[in-house]
Amino acid sequence: MGLFDSVFGRSRPVKPDLDQLFGLPSAAITLEIAAGFRPTGTGSVCFATVEGGAFDQVLRDLNDLVEGLRSSRDEYGYTWLLAERPPEDVSALVIDLHAINTALEDGGFGPQLLCSLAAFGHPDGRRLALVYLYKRGTFYPFAPVPGVHEKRDTALEIQVNASVTDDLRLESDLSRWFPVWGAPGL
Repeated sequence: MGLFDSVFGRSRPVKPDLDQLFGLPSAAITLEIAAGFRPTGTGSVCFATVEGGAFDQVLRDLNDLVEGLRSSRDEYGYTWLLAERPPEDVSALVIDLHAINTALEDGGFGPQLLCSLAAFGHPDGRRLALVYLYKRGTFYPFAPVPGVHEKRDTALEIQVNASVTDDLRLESDLSRWFPVWGAPGL
């Protein structure tokens, strides 16, 4: 960072650190103890839609690598890749999410990566996701209110954020806690 960047308050963007995903298994234990949320075994990766032969090859390679990988497009035009594992095997799910992100990054599609998430459920029907912001290298919780269209449980999000502070690198800027309405697996 140069002198003018310091003077004008500019900083370099945080470099993505996919190894942060490996904090999810300990966060899952914390969430179950602190709030009763258990992993659902689903996770997904979101990116800006890409077309072309190189991208198709990356998807073919991923389908060979990650068993049962499914692709979908949301109403906003983003593509989601959904991975599923047994709920008790959070570590395998994290390895799948890491592999998907790494393959896209290695294929030259890193700039299109937006976020990854791991889903959790509560016996009372509530759902929760721990969302990893690729470009920020941080996590935040997202908790949609069950049965209500596009409404968040912000109190639960704040509670979960406080619970997993020792497990994950958390996003401190709440304006970056973007909703992921309709995310597959959530």
